[in-house]
Amino acid sequence: MSLASGLLEARRALGANRLRTLLTLLGMIIGVAAVVVVVALGQALQKKVLSDLQSFGADLMWLSPGARSASGVRVRATSLTLDDARAAREVPGVASVAPVIAAQAQATYGNNNWQAVAQGVTPEFLLLNNRGVASGRPLLESDVRAAARVVLLGQTVAEQLFGKDGEDPLGKFIRMKGVPFEVVGVLEVKGKAFGGNDQDDIVLVPLTTVPRTLGTTLPPGAISYAMIQVAPGAVSGDVAFEVANLLRERHRIAPGDPDDFTIGDMSSLISTMGQITGAITLVLGAIGAISLLVGGIGIMNIMLVTVTERTREIGIRVAIGAKRRDILLQFLAEAAAICLVGGAIGLVLGAGAALVAAKTMNLPAGLQPSVLLLAFGVSAAIGLFFGFYPARKAAQLRPVEALRAD
Repeated sequence: MSLASGLLEARRALGANRLRTLLTLLGMIIGVAAVVVVVALGQALQKKVLSDLQSFGADLMWLSPGARSASGVRVRATSLTLDDARAAREVPGVASVAPVIAAQAQATYGNNNWQAVAQGVTPEFLLLNNRGVASGRPLLESDVRAAARVVLLGQTVAEQLFGKDGEDPLGKFIRMKGVPFEVVGVLEVKGKAFGGNDQDDIVLVPLTTVPRTLGTTLPPGAISYAMIQVAPGAVSGDVAFEVANLLRERHRIAPGDPDDFTIGDMSSLISTMGQITGAITLVLGAIGAISLLVGGIGIMNIMLVTVTERTREIGIRVAIGAKRRDILLQFLAEAAAICLVGGAIGLVLGAGAALVAAKTMNLPAGLQPSVLLLAFGVSAAIGLFFGFYPARKAAQLRPVEALRAD
């Protein structure tokens, strides 16, 4: 028996009991669709996380006050000062340092108000965060030196205070803690970061303006954190080591005592998050594969029932000259047909569901051709694997015993 004739015979046999065939197909359809959806969403999540992290640049480090234990509990905390940030600029391999002082402030304009996070920054902050200005101008060094009462607004804050299609914020004055600030620029849209944080809900003011005008709970001369950019060609791990040694010396930390600061390395964070999201994708794929396994067991069950029902037919075919491999090929073709048709339908449904889910969850399209090929290949392999035993059982039936069957 040729492969073509085997497939034609399989079509005839499967069409003879359409309801049972449809229910068996449904198991494979659900299994393949589940694998495609969960793996595609896992890859989309991985792409989203890495994209958000890489938007900051792989050459960045964060320097924050206080050290934490493995459980996340702060074990030692000392203020990080502006002088510490200035000293870090002199470390070999450091290209730039952007200190930040954060303060909560309610921004108001006319009858509109918005609870905003005001961050006192220097001009380097925009460069290190890959933030551009959509309209107006960025903060200048002269603004920092003069502790100028000027602000840059994130798009979310601008829309809340001035309306989505309202008046132009440039040149207008908003108030924070009763103090007027001139809007000199509006930042480019950044969107939501992984975790749902709105990166456009931000107000930037000159670094020196925050303690003088808005006030802060930090000690005099202290900063909330600092961003450090590693120079091209420098190794971030080596730079972090040198910065840590400098701060331990400045803070007079004895050998063996824990640090009173934390240094975060963006390249290590990107690598770690890539491994975590990759593991999540594998776990999701394994969970989806269970559906395929259940579908395969369903195929074996139906094929065993089919062999029992068609025992007499098998006996007649063998009696008139059919070989064992012809019987084996016939039942394998039936199992493969179920898997291939179910797999194709499952791919289409799974791909559509994955795209809709990614759009709904504001994730990038994570559907890779390799995922579709893998799911389709696995479905075909499952059909052959679970169809082999019933096909072999059918091929080993003795003609005399088969012909006696009712």
